[in-house]
Amino acid sequence: MPAPDPVRHLVDHFHANLAAVKSGLYNETQARLEFINPLFAALGWDMDNRHKLPLDQREVIHEDAIRVGKSLKAPDYSFRVGGQRKFFVEAKQPSVKLDQAAAPAFQLRRYAWSASLPLSILTDFEEFAVYDCRYEPSQFDLPQVALVDYIKYTDYAARWDDIAGRFGYDAVRAGSLDRYAEAVKAKKGALTVDKAFLREIERWRDLLARNLALRNPGLSHAALNYAVQMTIDRLIFLRMAEDRAIEHYGRLKDAAATPNVYANLVFQFAQADARYNSGLFHFKPEAGREREDSLTLGLSIDDEPLRDIITHLYYPDSPYAFTVMPVEMLGQVYEQFLGKVISLTPDHRAVVEEKPEVRKAGGVYYTPAYIVDYIVRHTLGPLLEGKTPADFTPLATQDQGRKTKQTPIPPSSTRHSSLVTPPSLRVLDPACGSGSFLLGAYSYLLDWYRDQYAADGPAKHKTRLRQAAGGGWGLTLAERKRVLLDHIYGVDLDPQAVEVTKLSLLLKVLEGETAETLDPQTRLFHDRALPDLSANIQCGNSLIGPDFLAGRPYDPDEAARVNPFDWPSAFPAVFAGDNPGFDAVIGNPPYVRMELFKELKEYLRDHFQSHDERTDLYVYFMEHSIHLLRMGGMYGVIVSNKWVRSVYGSHLRAFIVENTAIERMIDFGELPVFEQAATMPVIVILKHMKSPIKYSFFYTPPFSKDIFQKLATRNLLLETAEDSYS
Repeated sequence: MPAPDPVRHLVDHFHANLAAVKSGLYNETQARLEFINPLFAALGWDMDNRHKLPLDQREVIHEDAIRVGKSLKAPDYSFRVGGQRKFFVEAKQPSVKLDQAAAPAFQLRRYAWSASLPLSILTDFEEFAVYDCRYEPSQFDLPQVALVDYIKYTDYAARWDDIAGRFGYDAVRAGSLDRYAEAVKAKKGALTVDKAFLREIERWRDLLARNLALRNPGLSHAALNYAVQMTIDRLIFLRMAEDRAIEHYGRLKDAAATPNVYANLVFQFAQADARYNSGLFHFKPEAGREREDSLTLGLSIDDEPLRDIITHLYYPDSPYAFTVMPVEMLGQVYEQFLGKVISLTPDHRAVVEEKPEVRKAGGVYYTPAYIVDYIVRHTLGPLLEGKTPADFTPLATQDQGRKTKQTPIPPSSTRHSSLVTPPSLRVLDPACGSGSFLLGAYSYLLDWYRDQYAADGPAKHKTRLRQAAGGGWGLTLAERKRVLLDHIYGVDLDPQAVEVTKLSLLLKVLEGETAETLDPQTRLFHDRALPDLSANIQCGNSLIGPDFLAGRPYDPDEAARVNPFDWPSAFPAVFAGDNPGFDAVIGNPPYVRMELFKELKEYLRDHFQSHDERTDLYVYFMEHSIHLLRMGGMYGVIVSNKWVRSVYGSHLRAFIVENTAIERMIDFGELPVFEQAATMPVIVILKHMKSPIKYSFFYTPPFSKDIFQKLATRNLLLETAEDSYS
């Protein structure tokens, strides 16, 4: 396709004024307004938000006001589809020779790599440089490193098919950049941001574990794991808060520059307790709160490992730009991180080793974001259809005796007068891991509440809506906290996973906040910035109740290892009333053959209809999740598809037919949903109801490889499947 006339005119105009625009007097802002903005407008992008979309849905975000470090800025443009970043553009004045200057390329690549974007662009209009940003950037890289295309303005017309076919709005929306990432594999040894960050925090774990074990000989195995995990989580939280302008930049680095580094950090942790009210920083007994950390502040840690860790969190030693690093990506990293545990040798040396169940399963495989999004949408969506925020009663005053200063949502004028207590919407992941499903559900609810309030009239919801930077509406901090406390619940057997889930959710609460927005809101509500999630995200064995220990001899170590969980006691408000249970259960339960849990087999056989000697652990989770739902509640899960056809799945199939209506089943067959995993998964969406007489459901038979190869992108996989098979 030929270049459109506006592009040809831009090229002619640039060429006619070449000497003037390449002078040092012609700056970047002029180049953007006169040439770069019109170029991308010709590619179909809404550069000025003519469609009047809210900020988070705009096609182009101008992010030049965001600071990272003391000098670097965010990319000049972030190009998005459906609110999701697709590529960055960094603009320079035409006097800069992009093929010779290393700093601009490093700056662009650092941002795009941190944001997990495969391609991004560096341009001054005269030059159009495309970089493969899956390669870890280094300040010492030449500008040719990871450069995949370089186009001069004189070639725009001849190369327009290439430019528009990769970066045009319609092409990007159809998956052009995803296809590139699929077709052009990163070179062997190249580190994507998730793999690099995983490698980094695993190195921190090793440093801290060995030093803590050496300097604190009385630490138990459990205490050592807790201390290492909390120290890493606190450093990541505070460092990300710095880059997001919530904390003063460089505070951690200043603490590491003086003697007694850990004492300096302890002082910052105590200040964070006063500021955030998070269980991440909870050191003193307080009314209404429990399980304060009485361990870590009194530990001894040498300066050298802490200096090492903190130095590698800052430019230039760090390639990470935390302003653009997605919270969801952090969860993916932690999911791999949690596959290992710290053990102590008889002489009290720390050793990091893979968990037995992970070793048996061949590794840890995180759930891709598009799977999470699909399950959340089709599980929560039906429960929210036709509802307004007034249809959900805030629970912050009910659960666990928590107190709240949030003003209750007024009754809806459309609600039937006989309905005294409207239902709430409680979402559970009973094996939450690093929290990816809960994070997806929380994000979905934040968007739903924002859109509902905005549509109803911002003036009616002044305590819940605030004007977002750059226009549009966002939820106030107090409302984001309320939504989290009222709706999101999780349980996991691994105490480290519980802490990671809390960390991810708390970072999501603060998303879009700065010190300037945070401080006035906390003063307005006379409250600290973050909620205490100890009542919402709890540690325990979702499948094993307290009756496991009744009438049988056991030692404390066994009880701690099994960690039975009492659901009604843990969540009393959820299991009260005439229709008790959660409104939605979502997740990706563990796949573990029962050979690893021989001592539990008798208990599971006596308590689960779906038991079989060959049953995988996920089968028990599926049955138990349905029991945890209220009548009419929704269940969304991705599991192995073996239960659909295998003999051992017959009991589960019978249970599902008796107790649910199947809404959707999407069988992926042999498609590689989980990276490097042999599991063949199926998505199942169910509605809890007794013995449905007759119903129909959406079913996608196993995908063929031919269909998969024709799809533009995995993100469109499920929608394309529905179009093909419905």
